[in-house]
Formats: sequence, C-alpha cells, structure tokens
Amino acid sequence: MGSQSHSVEERARQVCEPLIAAEGLELLDVEFVREHNEWILRLFIDNPGGGVGVDECQKASAAVDTALDVEDFITQAYSLEVSSPGLNRPLKKPEHFQKALGQKVRVKTFGPLGEPPRKNFLGALKSASADAIAVEVEGAGTFTIALKDVAKANLEFEFTK
Repeated sequence: MGSQSHSVEERARQVCEPLIAAEGLELLDVEFVREHNEWILRLFIDNPGGGVGVDECQKASAAVDTALDVEDFITQAYSLEVSSPGLNRPLKKPEHFQKALGQKVRVKTFGPLGEPPRKNFLGALKSASADAIAVEVEGAGTFTIALKDVAKANLEFEFTK
C-alpha cells in the first residue's frame, strides 16, 4: 500500500500542480491516505499573496476536479480535500526552507545523522541552499542536513503567552 500511495501522490502532484499554479496558488503537499475506511486525496495549498481561506480552497478544488476524473489514475473510490497547510506547514522545496530562515523547524531524517547520531532535529533554521539546510539545536549545536536525507520537515509554530 505504501508504494501505491506514493505513486498516486506523485501522479496527483504532476496533474494538479500546474492547474493550481494557473490559479495563482502553490501546491505545497499531497497526501493519499486511508482514514476511517475511506481513501482521501488531500492537497495542501498556499497563497503567495496572502492567506488561504475557503475561497482559495474552492478555486483549487474546482481547478483540479475534472482533470483528476479525466486522468483516472486512482483506482479506489476517494474524496478530494483541499486545505491550508496550517501553522506547522510542511517544508518540501528549497524555496520553502528559504522563506523559513530564522524560524523554528522540526526535521526528521531517513537515517541517523551527526554525533551523537539522531533522526529528529528541532531548532532554528540557520541556512538553506538548493541541496542542504542547517538547523541549530539548542544545547547540541548546528547540524547540516542534505535535503535528500530529509524525510519530513515542518515549521514549528510557537504560541506566545
């Protein structure tokens, strides 16, 4: 199931990304997951010009709905959901990391890195290039992580009192 979900996600990204971009929006992430005995294709979008609200989600949904039906690459019955990435938005592309410089991030790697070896990094994003990031982990120093080693990365929103 894992590889099937991954291939559906990749194909959905190929089909949906240009259509969403044509609406002036950005496709941040794609998930194809089974929840409560139902398959869900979830698209996370961003609006470079401002926030993501119901109008942007409806616009993106309308833009991709027919194309997904025409392409017909998902064999299971599924529901399409389009939403904002939320406060702890995913960081996928080098430009996402660039926008998050100086902010707190949570990064998980595919395998252990650094000394002592770890797979989870929580700290301030100090630098970001096309192929690596540097995260300063409080009490442990700065870790340089190749983007190819990043399994998952998110902004870590901090609530202030």
